[in-house]
Amino acid sequence: MEFRTFVKCEPSVCQLDYDNSMLLMGSCFTENIGQKLKYFRFRTEINPCGIVYNPLSVANVLKMLEEGRRFTEKDLWENQGKWVSFYHHGSFAALGKEECLQGINTRLAQAAAFLKQTDYLLITFGTAWVYRHRATGIIVSNCHKFPGTDFERFRLSAEEIVQLYQPLLAGLRERNPRLKVIFTVSPIRHWKDGAHANQVSKAILLLATEALCRYVPQTYYFPAYEILMDELRDYRFYADDMLHPSSVAIEYIWEKFRDTWIAPRIYDLMRRIDKLNKSLAHRPFLAESAEYLNFKKRLSEEIQALKKENQNIWFGSDELSSSNSSVSSV
Repeated sequence: MEFRTFVKCEPSVCQLDYDNSMLLMGSCFTENIGQKLKYFRFRTEINPCGIVYNPLSVANVLKMLEEGRRFTEKDLWENQGKWVSFYHHGSFAALGKEECLQGINTRLAQAAAFLKQTDYLLITFGTAWVYRHRATGIIVSNCHKFPGTDFERFRLSAEEIVQLYQPLLAGLRERNPRLKVIFTVSPIRHWKDGAHANQVSKAILLLATEALCRYVPQTYYFPAYEILMDELRDYRFYADDMLHPSSVAIEYIWEKFRDTWIAPRIYDLMRRIDKLNKSLAHRPFLAESAEYLNFKKRLSEEIQALKKENQNIWFGSDELSSSNSSVSSV
């Protein structure tokens, strides 16, 4: 007898392996999945403008990548001693204009080149609520602690989202015919307006993604929201704020994502990479000891063997640099 309901996730007809790449954009949940893929050395580009929550902001970033947009001083705003862009997350803020622009334009150029050849685009919508800067009409990704009176807040409809994304995705696929798009709705709850408003917002996003998957070719849906809301409907699967998923929940949803979207033939290779990453994270007591130098030599040989086996497995320029060992095994 089963005492809970399960969200069925069938293996996709098209699955990711190390010959493919993925651009990931959207809310915090995009970061969760992106960091898992990065840990297992897939070729990824994650949120080139930082975390963005609403469909309009995600669309703006995609349009910028399509156009090869470069930011100038006219695109920056100064607040509390920092220079910021309304299209970018606070992680791009800097004390100087040039530093801010360099960070913004470097990431945009990298992501624009990546989008032209990537196989997968994962988009996670977090909320249907949008903020518009009154003075400029810009749909902002982040208010950067400017006064609330500077912005107009409104909620998108499912129809508006569909009408925005249908031509946008068609244009992306015209330039990159092999592109496959995966939509998710973030399981993170936006509680500012209360339980009902959060559910209405999520319902709009669910209706929009359902319609897009129905009408747009090579467009798919992964039920991250449903897995947490139904299959893991217990506060032990939430972080301390009771709004974000816990590390256990993220791991569970990742396993569902892996089983759906990653080819089983590379699971053994992923386990080897997991073991290698944990070795790379090792910190010796005596870095110059013969034992540790031999350990580093073996790691270097293992990296070279993996790269020879599949040249698309991603390693940084410093192959013996630290890796995030907190991500659990495949």
